[in-house]
Amino acid sequence: MRIGYPCQNLRIGCTSARTFRLKSYSAKRLLETVSENLACLRKILEYNVEKGLLFFRITSDLVPFASHPVCRVRWQRHFAGELAEIGRFIGKHRMRISMHPDQFTLINSPKADIFRRSVRELVYHAEVLDLMGLKDDAKIQIHVGGVYGDKDASMARFVARYAKLPDIVGRRLVIENDDVSYTLSECMGIHDETGIPVLFDIFHHEINSSGESAKEAVEAAAGTWRRRDGILMCDFSSQLEGARRGTHARSIDLGIFKRFLAETRPVDFDVMLEIKDKERSAVNALAAARGDERLA
Repeated sequence: MRIGYPCQNLRIGCTSARTFRLKSYSAKRLLETVSENLACLRKILEYNVEKGLLFFRITSDLVPFASHPVCRVRWQRHFAGELAEIGRFIGKHRMRISMHPDQFTLINSPKADIFRRSVRELVYHAEVLDLMGLKDDAKIQIHVGGVYGDKDASMARFVARYAKLPDIVGRRLVIENDDVSYTLSECMGIHDETGIPVLFDIFHHEINSSGESAKEAVEAAAGTWRRRDGILMCDFSSQLEGARRGTHARSIDLGIFKRFLAETRPVDFDVMLEIKDKERSAVNALAAARGDERLA
C-alpha cells in the first residue's frame, strides 16, 4: 500500500500546473511554462519521497493546450530528456503515478467531435507517462461519462468506443465509480465487457452504490486489475460538514480513514487522498497507517 495525494503541494511554493490564456499562446510561452512545471513537479516528487508519500497524481495541466489544435510545438521531443529523468526518479523510489483528465473528457458522448477531442486529450496524458518510461501500472482514470437519457445505451457506447482507443491509451485507462451516475456495480459490468480495470472511490460509493460493503466493493474492484496493471487504486475522502453532499473534506478524518483500512483488510491497494489540504492530510494518513501490514 502506498499513500498519496493529487496534483498540488501546498508547502513548497511552486505549482506544476502553471498555464495561460489561449489568446496568449505562443511557442515560447509554452516552452517556458512547461519547463517551470517540470521543475516544480520534480520538487514535489522529492518532497513526497522524503515524507514517504509514494503515490501521486500528476496534474493534467503539466503541458498547457497539449491536445488543442493551437499547439504545434513538438513538446514531446523538446522535453524528452526531462520527462525521462523524472521517470527514472519515480522508478528508483518505487512511486506509483496516476493522471486524471477533467470532466470534459467523455468517450461515451453521443457527439463524435467530443469523442475525438477526448481521445486527443487521453493521448496527451498517455504520452506524458510513456515519455517518463513508466510501466502500465501508471494509470489514467476517467469517469464512465454521461447518461444522456439512456444509461444502457451510454454504457454500450462506452464499450464500443473503448475498443477504438489507441493502445497507448487503452493499456493505461481505468474507470471509477462516480457519485451521480455510475455505481461500482455498473462499472463492473463495463469491465466484464472490456477488461478495463475499475478504480474504487469509497466516498462516491457511500453516496451512490449498489449496496456493497466497503470490503465487498474493494474485493470486487481488486479483481479487475491484472498483474501488469499493478494493485488496485482507491480514492479516499469524506464529506465536508455543512456543505453540499459530495463536497470533499478540507482535512482528513483519521477515524474514518482508519475504519476504511480496517474494513478492507487484507486487500492491498494504493490510496489517493482527495482531501483539500493535500500533503498535510497525506502525512497524517501515513502516520495513522503505521503498523498496517500492507503499507509499503
